Amino acid sequence: MIYKFKSKAAGDVIMMGPAGDDVLRLIGKAAAAQGIIEVAGMAAAIAVLEQAVAADESARAEAESAAKAEGKKVAPREGVTLRQRAWPLVEMMKRSMSESAEIVWGV
Repeated sequence: MIYKFKSKAAGDVIMMGPAGDDVLRLIGKAAAAQGIIEVAGMAAAIAVLEQAVAADESARAEAESAAKAEGKKVAPREGVTLRQRAWPLVEMMKRSMSESAEIVWGV
Protein backbone atom coordinates (compact mmCIF):
# COMPACT_ATOMS: atom_id res chain seq x y z
CA MET A 1 0.00 0.00 0.00
CA ILE A 2 1.11 3.56 -0.62
CA TYR A 3 0.17 6.32 1.80
CA LYS A 4 -0.62 9.75 0.42
CA PHE A 5 -0.93 12.22 3.30
CA LYS A 6 -2.90 15.35 2.38
CA SER A 7 -3.39 18.68 4.09
CA LYS A 8 -4.76 22.01 2.96
CA ALA A 9 -1.70 23.61 4.58
CA ALA A 10 1.05 21.72 2.74
CA GLY A 11 1.91 19.66 -0.29
CA ASP A 12 1.22 15.94 -0.26
CA VAL A 13 3.60 13.52 1.46
CA ILE A 14 3.83 10.05 -0.05
CA MET A 15 5.23 7.02 1.80
CA MET A 16 5.57 3.42 0.79
CA GLY A 17 3.58 0.93 2.86
CA PRO A 18 6.14 -0.38 5.37
CA ALA A 19 7.57 3.07 6.11
CA GLY A 20 4.09 4.56 6.43
CA ASP A 21 2.99 1.70 8.69
CA ASP A 22 5.99 2.30 10.98
CA VAL A 23 5.44 6.04 11.22
CA LEU A 24 1.71 5.63 11.88
CA ARG A 25 2.37 3.07 14.63
CA LEU A 26 4.85 5.46 16.25
CA ILE A 27 2.21 8.20 16.50
CA GLY A 28 -0.43 5.79 17.80
CA LYS A 29 -2.42 5.38 14.61
CA ALA A 30 -3.49 2.11 13.04
CA ALA A 31 -1.93 1.16 9.74
CA ALA A 32 -5.12 1.57 7.73
CA ALA A 33 -6.15 2.48 4.22
CA GLN A 34 -7.84 5.65 5.49
CA GLY A 35 -7.26 7.88 8.45
CA ILE A 36 -6.88 11.32 9.93
CA ILE A 37 -4.43 13.16 12.14
CA GLU A 38 -6.38 15.82 13.94
CA VAL A 39 -4.85 19.18 14.80
CA ALA A 40 -5.26 18.50 18.53
CA GLY A 41 -3.03 15.43 18.30
CA MET A 42 -0.29 16.85 16.08
CA ALA A 43 1.93 18.32 18.81
CA ALA A 44 2.08 14.96 20.59
CA ALA A 45 2.70 13.14 17.30
CA ILE A 46 5.56 15.50 16.44
CA ALA A 47 7.12 14.98 19.88
CA VAL A 48 6.89 11.18 19.54
CA LEU A 49 8.48 11.22 16.10
CA GLU A 50 11.28 13.54 17.22
CA GLN A 51 11.97 11.28 20.23
CA ALA A 52 11.99 8.17 18.03
CA VAL A 53 14.43 9.82 15.60
CA ALA A 54 16.70 10.85 18.49
CA ALA A 55 16.60 7.32 19.94
CA ASP A 56 17.38 5.81 16.52
CA GLU A 57 20.33 8.12 15.99
CA SER A 58 21.57 7.57 19.54
CA ALA A 59 21.45 3.79 19.11
CA ARG A 60 23.44 4.08 15.89
CA ALA A 61 26.04 6.32 17.55
CA GLU A 62 26.39 3.88 20.46
CA ALA A 63 26.84 0.96 18.04
CA GLU A 64 29.52 2.88 16.15
CA SER A 65 31.27 3.83 19.40
CA ALA A 66 31.21 0.24 20.70
CA ALA A 67 32.51 -1.08 17.40
CA LYS A 68 35.29 1.51 17.35
CA ALA A 69 36.31 0.53 20.89
CA GLU A 70 36.62 -3.07 19.71
CA GLY A 71 38.58 -2.01 16.65
CA LYS A 72 35.75 -2.92 14.29
CA LYS A 73 33.70 -0.91 11.85
CA VAL A 74 29.90 -0.83 11.75
CA ALA A 75 28.41 -1.64 8.38
CA PRO A 76 26.84 1.35 6.64
CA ARG A 77 23.12 1.77 7.09
CA GLU A 78 20.98 0.27 4.41
CA GLY A 79 18.02 2.18 3.07
CA VAL A 80 16.45 5.31 4.43
CA THR A 81 16.80 6.41 8.05
CA LEU A 82 13.85 7.12 10.31
CA ARG A 83 14.72 10.83 10.20
CA GLN A 84 14.50 10.83 6.40
CA ARG A 85 11.20 8.94 6.44
CA ALA A 86 9.49 10.89 9.19
CA TRP A 87 10.71 14.44 8.59
CA PRO A 88 8.42 15.34 5.66
CA LEU A 89 5.40 14.31 7.75
CA VAL A 90 6.70 16.26 10.76
CA GLU A 91 7.05 19.36 8.60
CA MET A 92 3.54 18.79 7.23
CA MET A 93 2.17 18.54 10.77
CA LYS A 94 3.90 21.77 11.81
CA ARG A 95 2.42 23.64 8.87
CA SER A 96 -0.98 22.04 9.40
CA MET A 97 -0.99 22.97 13.08
CA SER A 98 -0.23 26.60 12.28
CA GLU A 99 -3.18 26.71 9.87
CA SER A 100 -5.50 24.45 11.92
CA ALA A 101 -5.74 21.96 9.06
CA GLU A 102 -6.17 18.21 9.52
CA ILE A 103 -4.05 15.64 7.72
CA VAL A 104 -5.86 12.80 6.01
CA TRP A 105 -4.87 9.79 3.91
CA GLY A 106 -6.78 7.41 1.73
CA VAL A 107 -9.61 9.81 0.93
